[in-house]
Amino acid sequence: MITMIGKINPVNSVNLVNSVMKTRSVAVVLILLLASTALTQTAKPAPAPLEWRPLLGEYVGQNETLIVLEKNGKLLALKRGDPASIKEVSPDFFLRDKNKKVSHLKIGGFIYERRALGPEEGAAQLKVKPLRPVKELIKEALKAQPPQENGDFLPTDLVELKKLDETIKLDVRYATSNNLFGTEFYSQPRAFMQRAPAEALVRVNRKLKPLGYGLLVHDGYRPWYVTKVFWDATPQDKKIFVADPAKGSRHNRGAAVDITLYDLKSGKPVEMVSTYDETTDRAYPDYPGGTSLQRWHRDFLRRMMEGEGFTVYEAEWWHFDYKDWQRYRIGNQTFEDLTQK
Repeated sequence: MITMIGKINPVNSVNLVNSVMKTRSVAVVLILLLASTALTQTAKPAPAPLEWRPLLGEYVGQNETLIVLEKNGKLLALKRGDPASIKEVSPDFFLRDKNKKVSHLKIGGFIYERRALGPEEGAAQLKVKPLRPVKELIKEALKAQPPQENGDFLPTDLVELKKLDETIKLDVRYATSNNLFGTEFYSQPRAFMQRAPAEALVRVNRKLKPLGYGLLVHDGYRPWYVTKVFWDATPQDKKIFVADPAKGSRHNRGAAVDITLYDLKSGKPVEMVSTYDETTDRAYPDYPGGTSLQRWHRDFLRRMMEGEGFTVYEAEWWHFDYKDWQRYRIGNQTFEDLTQK
């Protein structure tokens, strides 16, 4: 019999299971796996009260920005860049406009104006106005050539994720108009990766299943010409969210993936702090806002991915790079080319 003492971080318990799985004791593995599952379910935060959801976000005034968030069942506000400034606030502190939408926060005798960040619902997609028509940029990019690379690279072996594990779900936004630029870039809603990172991703998905989750992939391998379009279309103040085609993207090498979690029972994506492909501060993997549940999901995904050799991109919680990404060449094959292999 195992006795659990105190509060244990469910992510740490998952890492423990991963390390123990390298031993030969199947019984111990199963016991720890069951304990890990129970801990994950009990330690997972409850959803924030629905009436608080419209209050969460950023408020600007007095030459500073306040982030309103939910943590441990409390409604809190903190100054950006000053974790020690956190304090509890009341729903009565918020003001609404004539349409009954939250517009201001009154605190400490000062009034802060609500700052629009991005879509409030996960299915919505933030849009960026391209600098030039995307269709025009695509024609130019298809005629261009990727940068020349010298070095000792691993052989390219792009495989389709769904063929390795059909339980990995897909929501390939760039095969639709529901993406950052409102234009279709891929002719097929498919996801490919180099074999080693693809197999690592499958292992993550298998470890998630006993915990009630699965992986939902938004993007894997991305032809170089698409990265060039992204770069040429994106305003200067948003370029941190796109790769420089002169250097190539890790997606171009087939060793990066845009991903989130879905709930096995409902089949729906879980709540995260920001929407996918959102070019705001909420996209950062250490952004303190949102709800306890959203941050828990974000951090849980990160720990599971790190356990199989992936690292999160500094500006996007959904983007993960495989440990050997730099050892693969930049690719420019279209999905049609890969399908005909």
